[in-house]
Amino acid sequence: MKNLSVHIVDDEKNIRRSFELILRTKSFRVKSFPDAPAFLEACEEDAPDVVFMDVMMPEMDGIEALKRLKELSPDTEVVMISGHATLSNAVEATRAGAYDFLEKPLQKEKILLTLKHLQERRSLASQYNRLQQSVSEQYRIIGESPEIQGVMKKIEKVAPTDSKVLITGESGVGKELVAYAIHQNSPRAREAFIKMNCAAIPEDLIESELFGNEKGAFTGASERRDGKFAQAHLGTLFLDEVGDMSLRVQTKVLRVLQDGEFQRVGGKEILKADVRIIAATNRNLEEMTANGEFREDLYFRLNVLPIEMPPLRARAGDVTLLTKHFLEKYCSKNNRRTPVVDKAVFNILESYHWPGNIRELQNLVERLIILSDENQIGLDDLPGHLRQTNFPVNEITPGSKTLNEVREAVEKAYIEQCLAHAGGNVSQAARLLGMERTNLHKKMKSLGLR
Repeated sequence: MKNLSVHIVDDEKNIRRSFELILRTKSFRVKSFPDAPAFLEACEEDAPDVVFMDVMMPEMDGIEALKRLKELSPDTEVVMISGHATLSNAVEATRAGAYDFLEKPLQKEKILLTLKHLQERRSLASQYNRLQQSVSEQYRIIGESPEIQGVMKKIEKVAPTDSKVLITGESGVGKELVAYAIHQNSPRAREAFIKMNCAAIPEDLIESELFGNEKGAFTGASERRDGKFAQAHLGTLFLDEVGDMSLRVQTKVLRVLQDGEFQRVGGKEILKADVRIIAATNRNLEEMTANGEFREDLYFRLNVLPIEMPPLRARAGDVTLLTKHFLEKYCSKNNRRTPVVDKAVFNILESYHWPGNIRELQNLVERLIILSDENQIGLDDLPGHLRQTNFPVNEITPGSKTLNEVREAVEKAYIEQCLAHAGGNVSQAARLLGMERTNLHKKMKSLGLR
């Protein structure tokens, strides 16, 4: 509550004097004005945090002064005071943006309590703004390449609409960033952005996650809970990896998209949801539709406004920008000085094919920041698979190895590379390699990989 600047605007000298005596003992910065014009003139150069302003004053009344102040300084909180106020005065002041309305004679405790509440409100607003800035930075799309600028132009066009969007692209390219950018630039930006990874939730729980459930609907359902559709009401629901949704759940989602109605699992009540759907997938839904693996009607419902996010290897020049961005991010996170990076390192990173896209680059930069001993990153700090981008066939003496031995060496090197990128997660590595998890386990065993 200390150091708040508080202005008093009242034509009664005794009122102004009383405020000054009360507030200056509490370390507020106080100024007082006998009329509204003098106060508004001062606000053009230095607007206060809080104003206590009389309603009935000569030259200009408090309601008119309140309206003009909100044009000059929308963030200034205004408390109207009066000894002859009517209910209509209070209503008009509230509509014009007043925080509160106090009646004379004023009590010290009431004044200080009002200021305490205003301080708490400003503190919460400040925390919220910092949180919003942090989230916006987390979801910021980095890049200047023609490919990413083309995506940004599409976002500008589709965001103001309420149409459904289907974002396609490889794993790790930043499809969620596109979805959030669409939401933030849409009329629904002030409402919730709810995301759900359809591939990460077991089949028997996905309906409950989407639509909610009643108490006792299934084992473990100890209470009624809302699903993603209810949580996203009036906002945006982002369905990531929508291609992994089962046909049974697809049917239920289609019904919600058609009429905006759904039921909780185990419930009979018909609920409504006004939700904008943004979906994303790294799979070919058109091919899945042809094979009967994805409902054709749902595909056409989702694919109203398609956006394809390019892979990192197709975004010439963006790798260096992204690397510098992640360097600053993780140095700040780990309380480290931003290291100097050799130009040769950027050259290697720009030429690498990035099978894991931006996620792989992000993981690499974080690892380099943590493991580098000096305040410098050079070629020796890079993993071996980055320094050796091509298998050294020319170094193999003809006849020293059979074709099968060479093939095994190449397969082993590439599998190791994909496992390193996936942090040792075999399922993720299998997806990068385009093979089944069980087959990868067999291949690893045959190559002597643990």
